[in-house]
Amino acid sequence: MQRQLPTSAVLIADVPITPALFVRDLGIYIDAELSMRMHVQRTVSHCFAVLRQLHQIRRCVPATTFQMLVVALVHSRLDYGNSVLVGNPAYLLRRLQSVLNAAAWLIFHLKLSDHTTDALVSLHWLRVPERIQYKVAVLGYRVLHGSAPRYLGPLTRVADVPGRRTLRSAATNRLIVPSVKLSTVGSRAFPAAASSIWNSLPEYIISASTLQSFQHHLKNFLFRRSFPDIYFILFYFIKKSSKEIKPQELYIIEHRQ
Repeated sequence: MQRQLPTSAVLIADVPITPALFVRDLGIYIDAELSMRMHVQRTVSHCFAVLRQLHQIRRCVPATTFQMLVVALVHSRLDYGNSVLVGNPAYLLRRLQSVLNAAAWLIFHLKLSDHTTDALVSLHWLRVPERIQYKVAVLGYRVLHGSAPRYLGPLTRVADVPGRRTLRSAATNRLIVPSVKLSTVGSRAFPAAASSIWNSLPEYIISASTLQSFQHHLKNFLFRRSFPDIYFILFYFIKKSSKEIKPQELYIIEHRQ
C-alpha cells in the first residue's frame, strides 16, 4: 500500500505537503501500510515507562491500591482504541501481551522466570487477543441496539435480508459478513470484523437483552477462551459433582478488575 502513495512533496494551493510515514489521530498512530506497528510500538513503550515508575512506589501503597493504579494507568492505555488492532499479526499482539505479563509480575512480586498464567487468572484479566475481541463485540452490540455512532454501521442481521426470512438461519441473531476485496485489510474493517466475531459467539450471549448482561456473559466466555486449560480443570470438577449445569452457567468465579 505504501508503494501507491507519493514519496515526494505534493503541491496543494501552491503549498508543498510532504508525505509522512505515519500520522496520529485521536491518540491512534496510523502508518502508511495500515500495519499499526507504530501504534503498538508507542503503546508498549508508554506502558513500560509507566510500569517502571509504578515499580518505585510498589512498597509504599497497599496492594489493592497498587492494582487500581496499574489498571488505571496501564490498562487504560493498553485498551484505548484497541479495536483498530483486530486482525493484526500475532507477533504484534505478543508485544502488547508482554505489557500485561509485566503488570502481573509487578502486582504479585513474581520473578522473571515465573509463569504469569496463574496471576492473570487470579486477576481475571483477558489476554490481548480476547481484549480486542471484547471491545469489537461490545461495539457491535451497541451498533445493533442504536447506542453507537452511526459511522460504525450498519451491521445487517440475517433475519433482515428479504430472501432469508423463511430460512432456519433467520431465527437467529447472526449477522451477514460483508464481502471484502482485500483480505489483509478489508477483513479488518469494522463491519466485517464485528460480524465475524459476533457470529463466533454462542446464541445465549448475542441474544442478551441488556448491555450489562451481554458484557458479563461475553467476558466470561472470552476468559474461558483465554485460559482453556484452566476452564477444563474447573469443568472436570464441576462434572464430578454430578450437578446439571446449563452452558451459560459455566462461569469461572469472577474477580472484578
